[in-house]
Amino acid sequence: MAERPEKALICGSAAFDTIMVFEGRFREHILPEQLHILNVAFLVPQLRREFGGCAGNIAYNLHLLGDPAVPMATVGRDFAPYRDWMERGGLAHEHIRAVDSELTAQAFITTDLDDNQITAFHPGAMQHAHLNKVSDARDIVIGIVAPDGRQGMVEHAEQFAELGIPFIFDPGQGLPMFDAADLDRFIEQANWVAVNDYEWQLLQQKTGWTVRDLTQRVEALIVTRGSKGSIIHTLDGQFEIPCAKAAAVVDPTGCGDAYRAGLLYGLMHDLDYETTGQVAAVMGALKIESRGTQNHRATPEQLERRLAESFGDAAAAKAALSGRRSFAAS
Repeated sequence: MAERPEKALICGSAAFDTIMVFEGRFREHILPEQLHILNVAFLVPQLRREFGGCAGNIAYNLHLLGDPAVPMATVGRDFAPYRDWMERGGLAHEHIRAVDSELTAQAFITTDLDDNQITAFHPGAMQHAHLNKVSDARDIVIGIVAPDGRQGMVEHAEQFAELGIPFIFDPGQGLPMFDAADLDRFIEQANWVAVNDYEWQLLQQKTGWTVRDLTQRVEALIVTRGSKGSIIHTLDGQFEIPCAKAAAVVDPTGCGDAYRAGLLYGLMHDLDYETTGQVAAVMGALKIESRGTQNHRATPEQLERRLAESFGDAAAAKAALSGRRSFAAS
């Protein structure tokens, strides 16, 4: 199949993820009534360094689904190993800009046995994200503004809107950087909003908006809820999407990014919202079975089978994924 010229532009971070596993539960060591004098340490026998960041992760998963994905990010002088990884996997990197005075963004993530996470994040070169311009990329039909440098997120949303390119606003861990006026502007420009359940609560707290307020302004509000699946809210109603079946729960890091790649795939292929959510759920389940954010694989047949097994319709699964192409990183 000839490659489609239309592409998705993924604006967000590229980062190194240092992932640690605490073989206990945070709730057993953090006393709510003593948070004002919090001083805790967690022994983490397991530690890995992975390639990550929202732009890299979403692009990887969308490429896995078979659609052209263009990550746009700013990185530091230490990015060479990540660039080599992208080249080996066939991922585009022409809009990854190096800022030699900085280090690449770094996330330090500790996960407990309940899949709760505590993350420390050094933005590094990500703070220069505004140096990249949406107009620099060609043949873009859809985009996403994922967590990135504050100015970069603001300017990329404006640029998508000015160019008439529909996009998902995915504030993620960047949400605390924005006040109600900022969020009002983002949502005025965006076509879809994607948040997890905690971020949705924070968004409501900052703005006072309800689901109906959002769905009167964007085509859909997508709220992921971890093990409870996700809900896609539209003005005409909502779609409750259960989790897809996972063979094992190994590492939740990056599941949200995998889910968002599924959203982009469904929107690019004009799938209905329920099917779009199901594809996204399958990508999240595939990711959770592997450690790290870019180590999972699947053939076209495997993805079709998993979609059918989780949601019960082999013909629909085949139709939903008929536009994808195989991808296998070396």
